[in-house]
Amino acid sequence: MNGFNKTILIGNLTRDPQLRHTPSGTAIADFGLAISRKFKQGAELKEEVCFVDIVVFGTQAEHCAQYLTKGRGAIIDGRLQYRRWETPEGHKRS
Repeated sequence: MNGFNKTILIGNLTRDPQLRHTPSGTAIADFGLAISRKFKQGAELKEEVCFVDIVVFGTQAEHCAQYLTKGRGAIIDGRLQYRRWETPEGHKRS
């Protein structure tokens, strides 16, 4: 069976978008998104926050850098991609 990778995230920016360009001129913007949910656990109201790194390409990246700022709400429609790397000190990150 073929897979389907689509997600919609609604949250607040944790930092201003950082705009950069590839050597070929493609715009890339990255920023963080905080997604919270409130729920009851017994009689207590709790809040859970998930932090997601967002990367946007092309014209959309330029628009994100122009209009979005830290703290503003945003709706992100895209796909999930899990990345792993190793720091120069040898620590594994994801």
